Amino acid sequence: MATIGMGDIKKGARLEVTGNPYRVVEAHHVKPGKGAAFVRMKIKNLQTGKVIEKTVHAGDKFEVPELEQKTMQYLYDDGEFLQFMDTTTFDQIGLTHEQVGKDTFDYMIDGMEAEILFHSGKAISVEIPQTITLTVVETPPNFKGDSQGGKKPATLDSGAVVQVPFFILEGQKIVVDTVEGKYLEKAK
Repeated sequence: MATIGMGDIKKGARLEVTGNPYRVVEAHHVKPGKGAAFVRMKIKNLQTGKVIEKTVHAGDKFEVPELEQKTMQYLYDDGEFLQFMDTTTFDQIGLTHEQVGKDTFDYMIDGMEAEILFHSGKAISVEIPQTITLTVVETPPNFKGDSQGGKKPATLDSGAVVQVPFFILEGQKIVVDTVEGKYLEKAK
């Protein structure tokens, strides 16, 4: 298995710590006047989403985790598991709501494609596109005198609620940033 050393650590690098896969969120290479250089980094556990801080010294080595990413289609929520299907082999897997994460699930609709990350053959996380187009299913009506810069809540077909400008009406399609949970623009 491949290894990664102190000099190879940078933002986005993936490494294995105590058998768990992590992604480097921040890395600061420090060269003090006295003593050996080291790297102070923040790493995110790809299974739990927890971020921890770790200091790496010269000579420390980490395994590169065996990760596989597959594009799969979200089918439906059966109450206990969210069902996904591999579009090439038609194999289905079920993931719990905890594995998917509430922030991701809020923007998922039946039939959309998602990137499933596997570690040693086991699905560990789900990523959806950063921007997606959704339909507004419920929002308060506009009233004369509503300000141009104001916002109102809108419920989307995925179940998520985002703040939208007053000119957005029910039935319209909008583009949403799934990371920030924000309205970006009216869909063209």
